[in-house]
Amino acid sequence: MEPWKCIGFGLLFMLGAWSCEATSRSLQDASMYGRYEQWMTRYGRVYNDVNEKENRFKIFKENVAFIESSNNDVNKPYKLGVNQFADLTNEEFKASRNGFKGHECSTKTTSFKYENVKAPVPATMDWRKKGAVTPVKDQGQCGCCWAFSAVAATEGITQLTTGKLISLSEQELVDCDTSGEDQGCEGGLMDDAFQFIQQNHGLSAEANYPYNGVDGSCNTKKAASIAAKITGYEDVPANSEKALLTAVAHQPVSVAIDAGGSDFQFYSSGVFTGSCGTSLDHGVTAVGYGVSDDGTKYWLVKNSWGTEWGEEGYIRMQRDVEAKEGLCGIAMEASYPTA
Repeated sequence: MEPWKCIGFGLLFMLGAWSCEATSRSLQDASMYGRYEQWMTRYGRVYNDVNEKENRFKIFKENVAFIESSNNDVNKPYKLGVNQFADLTNEEFKASRNGFKGHECSTKTTSFKYENVKAPVPATMDWRKKGAVTPVKDQGQCGCCWAFSAVAATEGITQLTTGKLISLSEQELVDCDTSGEDQGCEGGLMDDAFQFIQQNHGLSAEANYPYNGVDGSCNTKKAASIAAKITGYEDVPANSEKALLTAVAHQPVSVAIDAGGSDFQFYSSGVFTGSCGTSLDHGVTAVGYGVSDDGTKYWLVKNSWGTEWGEEGYIRMQRDVEAKEGLCGIAMEASYPTA
């Protein structure tokens, strides 16, 4: 064969390979785009224009790659899922969902009524099974996780005290608890919410003052209709999972965590073991604890991102870790209402 023909053959071979690669890539993109459109339909996502749809597709594609890569790691005991946050960058996600003002917490200490409890705590606890936890709620685009966390803990102590499980109003806290650190959708603190509930002589029922997910004016007429009362609140001694365990064995407890990572954004199932730091940015509620089938101890945590996220709205987070702060800082700033 003459040399130029060899070169021609080589060139044809390379062109053919490029063509195959391009076709394969476009097929992959087409398949991913189909997935994207199915996801849009499932979550009712509508974009303003084609450009926004394309930009969101790029983010979606990157997130799916991240999720699949994580799920291929056999050493991780938890799985991620393509959930309702799959078209958001991690920064966008944090801005719209997390609103705990951890850096503004006071340093004042309270008493801890469970300090001298001598009786051993139960090996496992699930306050849902004892009727002290309302169904999972969804805070939407409003950064008022602090209100949902405080309300869940208040719903718990109300049921334990009165025998009645009443869904209470987060919207009242968003609209009316605005004179201190708590600033509705712009963030707040669970302790300040408890203070408000105590000073207001109670909190309205959700049925009376329903959630709408935006900052509004305080409806004093609705707020005057009290469905539950607390006498105050106490902080769990900081950086002690043992103290937190004692508290959660007695009632649902408000906890602050670092929920800013992509693993948390897409958590789907299993015992979450990280990765996360201790930059507290999200308020949730510890409603129990237990041990998984493989022997991993966990906290049972109720979130406020709807039932599509996590294990039907819950996350199991590794318990008794080496760091005294607990996984994602769960033992750093826990508190509970008293009644």
